[in-house]
Amino acid sequence: MNEAKDINELLEQNKSADLLRFTTAGRVDDGKSTLIGRLLHDSKNIYDDHLEAVGKDSKKLGREVVDYALLTDGLKAEREQGITIDVAYRYFSTPKRRFIIADTPGHVQYTRNMATGASTADLAIILVDARNGVLTQSKRHSFISALLSIPHIVIAINKMDLVDWSEERFNEIKETYLEFAAKLDMNDITFIPMSALEGDNVVNASENMKWYQGTTLMNHLETVYTGAGKNMVDFRFPVQYVNRPNLDFRGFCGMVASGAVRPGDEIMVVPSRKTSKVKSIVTMDGELEEAFLGMSVTITLEDEIDISRGDMIVHAKNVPYVEKEIESMIVWMNDNPMSSDKLYQIKHGTRYERARFTDVVYKVNPDSLHREDSDILNLNEIGRVSMHLFNAIPHDEYSRNRGTGGFIIIDPISNVTVGAGMIINRSKKNEIKADMVGLDSHKSQNIFPQAGDVSHIDRCNLLGQKPKTFWMTGLSGSGKSTIAFELEKEFFSTGRPCYVLDGDNVRHGLNRDLGFSAEDRKENIRRIAEVAKLMNDAGMHVITSFISPFREDRKDAREIIGDERFMEIFVDTPIEVCSNRDPKGLYKKAYAGDIQNFTGISSPYEAPENPDIIIKTVELEAKQAVELILREIKK
Repeated sequence: MNEAKDINELLEQNKSADLLRFTTAGRVDDGKSTLIGRLLHDSKNIYDDHLEAVGKDSKKLGREVVDYALLTDGLKAEREQGITIDVAYRYFSTPKRRFIIADTPGHVQYTRNMATGASTADLAIILVDARNGVLTQSKRHSFISALLSIPHIVIAINKMDLVDWSEERFNEIKETYLEFAAKLDMNDITFIPMSALEGDNVVNASENMKWYQGTTLMNHLETVYTGAGKNMVDFRFPVQYVNRPNLDFRGFCGMVASGAVRPGDEIMVVPSRKTSKVKSIVTMDGELEEAFLGMSVTITLEDEIDISRGDMIVHAKNVPYVEKEIESMIVWMNDNPMSSDKLYQIKHGTRYERARFTDVVYKVNPDSLHREDSDILNLNEIGRVSMHLFNAIPHDEYSRNRGTGGFIIIDPISNVTVGAGMIINRSKKNEIKADMVGLDSHKSQNIFPQAGDVSHIDRCNLLGQKPKTFWMTGLSGSGKSTIAFELEKEFFSTGRPCYVLDGDNVRHGLNRDLGFSAEDRKENIRRIAEVAKLMNDAGMHVITSFISPFREDRKDAREIIGDERFMEIFVDTPIEVCSNRDPKGLYKKAYAGDIQNFTGISSPYEAPENPDIIIKTVELEAKQAVELILREIKK
């Protein structure tokens, strides 16, 4: 009786435990399948008969010890070649948490499989062979993980037994990886030295690496925060089905893609923009007081509104973008290359729309993260692509909302999935706050972006260029303005429309109401970034010359303008040289105490950590600096 009670308690505990989806990736032979097999074995998640069968298979393949990789390499072709080909999904649990593993292929030709397996992951384990260090495939998988906005990354430095459990080697690989990861949008990276074959630091702490005081892999998986990356703010409810069993009931069925909703909430239906209030939230078990991310429910409204499959119900004061022209990062998954002459079908949430690719802005070399010019994307290639949809779709930026920012691309003739996309055209955090433009919050909710028939691409084609913002930062007197106007002259002489936004000039007009406090400096940079973005949208190059002393402000400017358009140029001139030049006599006044909050003296300057270009004016004249910039642009 007690035994049955214990089993029931265990089952109930397992049922109530939260779920972590994670993926493994890495180069071929880095030990992904072995790691998962060891994880399952040491956490007591393998049945005896299964373990016995794997033992027999290990002997048949001539292995001296039990090969735990065979627990996940299920295809015959995989076992024969000793590699993972398909995405292998495995489920297991511990008293603390439930898990779903996606063991993805490591070979470059299966990049599309890796992207598929990682698309829903909360955490990615990227294996690195301690003997080889960070190689091409590790970088490729890291780039894809960052692209898919996976919130947690574990760098499992495996096979430490083959480098004599060396702490020095571990730190060397860690430093190399962090240098590469600085170019990616990764917020939480954990490094764990381990030996999947021996079991060190997988489930149990290693006796061979006493120098490592961090967590084991299993402990990290059981304790990592699972809410990261889940959008609980923006309510999005794609309508899957209209339920009309009789004349007295009309409900809208679907799964909550993000956020939460309650009866009485004011809602809007997009794209029609009709409004109402939530009357009830219905399930098979009765009505609910709240529905949130991941729940499948039926919503009824107080008013009769024409809603059909593919529409989206959102909060009336939190509306997604509804547009035909979008830009996305695309992972191409088909042997036939992407074609701008062909119509494709986009599946976004519950909605299908016809679309055409209008431009490949660039493709990314995932090994070096360099952008390369290209007119098409081939199998396993990744690039930024402009698309035209026949009808507008409601969407968010993927980095903000994975549920409404991703889509798949379908060949309408063969009905084969040929690609996957992540929308990146803009970020809601760049919207102008109501208090900054003198509007109350009610009015700000009624301001919506408008677009004419002339597109950004049309303007670029007219002017014959892909516009960029060249953001020059440096101390006062460093030479920013001199170089900016010299670059403007060079662009103009070659027929490339451009304009210089200079600090003093802007403060005579647009920003004359701002002072030099940290808050006013921040607003100064925000306004400049918005102006630069508009001018880029018009097809023009923009060259800015601002001290812009704070990294966070420059980061915000990059996000407003768009990473692909933003080139940060650090005019690196020592303060001694700047103060000796002192072309406007400002340093003299600052040293005398006549100017407050002067950068470099009474206010700090935070130099860029990874600028696109560094110009040392003590070594280069203005024309030489321009030549350096032009060479980098050509790259």
